[in-house]
Amino acid sequence: MPRPALELADIFRRHGPAYRRAHQLPRPHLRVLRAIEVCRTAALGGHVEQCDHCSHTRIAYNSCRNRHCPKCQNTARARWLESRKAELLPCEYFHVVFTVPQEIARLAYYNQREVYAILLRTAAATLLTIAGDPKHLGAEIGFFTILHTWGQNLLHHPHVHCVVPGGGLSPDHSRWIACRPGFFLPVRVLSRLFRRLFLEALQAAFASGKLQFFGALETLRNAAAFTAYLQPLRQCEWVVYAKPPFGGPQQVLQYLGRYTHRVAISNPRLLALDHDTVTFQWKDYRAHGKHKSRRMSLAADEFIRRFLIHTLPEGFQRIRHCGFLANRHRKQRFELCRQLLATPASQLLPQTAQCLAVLAALTSPQLTLCPRCGIGEMLRVQILPVYRWPAQPPDTS
Repeated sequence: MPRPALELADIFRRHGPAYRRAHQLPRPHLRVLRAIEVCRTAALGGHVEQCDHCSHTRIAYNSCRNRHCPKCQNTARARWLESRKAELLPCEYFHVVFTVPQEIARLAYYNQREVYAILLRTAAATLLTIAGDPKHLGAEIGFFTILHTWGQNLLHHPHVHCVVPGGGLSPDHSRWIACRPGFFLPVRVLSRLFRRLFLEALQAAFASGKLQFFGALETLRNAAAFTAYLQPLRQCEWVVYAKPPFGGPQQVLQYLGRYTHRVAISNPRLLALDHDTVTFQWKDYRAHGKHKSRRMSLAADEFIRRFLIHTLPEGFQRIRHCGFLANRHRKQRFELCRQLLATPASQLLPQTAQCLAVLAALTSPQLTLCPRCGIGEMLRVQILPVYRWPAQPPDTS
């Protein structure tokens, strides 16, 4: 795949040092800046390969493997999709999105670990509770939840994507209960329960002293002020929506590939870096009709600030498995689903064109074939060490 004309690393290398000097950054933000700056450069070391036929040589530098780096996520995504193939069922799949009001997003800005965890937990609990209600589906379901914290314009917009099969196990695990074709669960019912569970969990976090307040929100340290702040949110509608169902597991893998390991902005969306201005492409989802593609220009400092607010807390798990896909009993429950659906295992291992293409690119023998002669094999002949401070690696940008 050809290198994009402009990469996030190019912006960070040019403007990152000045941004660090001008702002007191927390350690996770410093790590993300540094990792993306040095990804696939001599600073991380690498190796030298040589053709065993024509002696052509090339240098391959190591990746940073940071989960916020757009260059490192393609490999991680392909491996994750490969391991998920056996966890898809031959039924309709639904995409449900849980979002929170802007007032909650403001609280999450200063309490990311706590509020993001509440968001993921309550979204999962909402689906499990409503699906398990005999008035609706009356089944134990299983699904993935994926946390995103950004909008297309890079502003803070926490929300959770859930990919759910259209059915589940009966309470006694004796049969598979399928939902109605094209309809999973009523979104208004989901919205009301999600709102209640979230606000109860947020109030409990405040009562136990787990929330912090800074800037314009400092007054919320007072219990009465915090309760008053939440009161309007108990009445307004929280947005929960379900997209049209997928046709089956073939489409699910392709869809998951776009969502699971996405970062705040990918390199192909970057259009220009002129002096201290970054221009990128974004979609305006509020536009009527089709989503309109627009261009946005930001000062480099503001662009870096917007990107860094989506740095996840260290060790925070943004992709989670719930219901019968939970780790503790996934193997047994999924084997039971296969038996109840009476589907050959070969049909439960879809091979989408996208997944195959990504995996082929990672394992293709073309990667070891000499690009000059096309005959020989590129063999590793030298290891390049990682550069340690105060030594300065050569500029490979």
